[in-house]
Amino acid sequence: MNTSLFELFKIGIGPSSSHTVGPMRASLRFTRELASANLLEKTAKVNVDLYGSLALTGIGHGTDRAILLGLLGEAPDTVDPATVETKIAAIRSTNSLKLAGRKTIPFTESENLNFRRNQMYPDPAVTSHPNGMRFTAFGNTGTKLVDEVFYSVGGGFIVSEAERTAESLTSTRTVPYPFRSAADLLATAKQHNLTIANLLLANEVALLNDPNISINRPQSLSVESCHPSRSGGPASPLSATNASSEEKIRASILALWQAMQQCTERGIATEGILPGGLNVRRRAHRLAERLNTIGSKDPLAPIDWVTVYAMAVNEENAAGGRVVTAPTNGAAGVIPAIANYYTHFIEGTQQEKQEGIIRYFLTAAAIGILYKENASISGAEVGCQGEVGVACSMAAGGLVAALNGTNEQVEHAAEIAMEHNLGMTCDPIGGLVQIPCIERNGMGAVKAINACRMAMHETGDHKLSLDQVIATMYQTGLDMQSRYKETSLAGLALNIIEC
Repeated sequence: MNTSLFELFKIGIGPSSSHTVGPMRASLRFTRELASANLLEKTAKVNVDLYGSLALTGIGHGTDRAILLGLLGEAPDTVDPATVETKIAAIRSTNSLKLAGRKTIPFTESENLNFRRNQMYPDPAVTSHPNGMRFTAFGNTGTKLVDEVFYSVGGGFIVSEAERTAESLTSTRTVPYPFRSAADLLATAKQHNLTIANLLLANEVALLNDPNISINRPQSLSVESCHPSRSGGPASPLSATNASSEEKIRASILALWQAMQQCTERGIATEGILPGGLNVRRRAHRLAERLNTIGSKDPLAPIDWVTVYAMAVNEENAAGGRVVTAPTNGAAGVIPAIANYYTHFIEGTQQEKQEGIIRYFLTAAAIGILYKENASISGAEVGCQGEVGVACSMAAGGLVAALNGTNEQVEHAAEIAMEHNLGMTCDPIGGLVQIPCIERNGMGAVKAINACRMAMHETGDHKLSLDQVIATMYQTGLDMQSRYKETSLAGLALNIIEC
């Protein structure tokens, strides 16, 4: 398992990682490939076709806007959310866009951006991922220059048609402690006397130092204390020669945490109605005000704050703001909510809290990698159990690590958390990441704390393993009817009648 923490946790914009971040990355990659092939200046027209879940819920998820931004040359992690409306309005008013920011071509959405709602896959004869999209570039005479299919496979990850049939993109990566299952992870950590966090840290250093691997890591945070932790379990396995690399990884993790904190703060500070037509009112601000007034008198106030943190992030996500996929946008509130719970309500010095946060993210990522590589983190493929369910599992195991629990307790907490998210459908009303998504993040965060506490209070073995539950989740998702998987064709999306 050689997926990086920084591929699971990515800075982007809302409202969806699979329907916004993924399509924007695919669109941007397509324009860059045109440029690298010296075809950009020859391109006179571009058509984009969306299939399956992207077609059925793409408008509510902002897929159309993401495609346009990518064609302009914008990237999810660098585009300024405040400028998006202006850029989209300019394309729609002029019926043209500047491809890759360089070549102006005509572009009318009704003609060039097609939602193929009655077709699940780009090639009906081939069973592929339901989030498929086709990009086609034409020359001045109508000659087809390039025709490429991409799939948005969850969490902002994309693969081309060729990559889906080729060897795994991460299978050729070399790390010191590879693992293919939770059992492997526990056995390897035990063999080398490592915590799960330090095992993954060593792998991240190897990926950082491999010149053939390019992974986008945030570098915006200046960290005064990025030295290896010498407490709370076995020491870091890194040699002195890798110290600077370890510091870079730790600084990048803290930069992700800073981005999550900023998102949480914006969500708590902002009031109003979310876009999209459902007239959903933001609630995090009002709930936080109530807690600030009477919270000290309520013994369950910390749990209410966890709900506020989670909902604040997902309200920002629903509004198209800057978020961090964790592991998806639809589930982006769970991981930061539990990190905020740890920093605000668990006793410890500032240095101890920082070390705990590092352990939290590294361990959560290790769990997320297991789901990404052995199952799915895509709501369109396995339902919301693959989004909020996975985030809950990651957060539960990560919190155990932050609290200096054992590797076995980490695995147990992650198992408990997913066990009680099995079968959860993805049925957003109106195709918007609002109902039930925002509240669902609050519920998932509270479940993560409960799973952590249950696991840390146990002393013996447990009947179900994390590997068994991951396999069950994936099979359940495959058995789930497609209308319950981010299509808005069933469940709450169908049975709620708007007045």
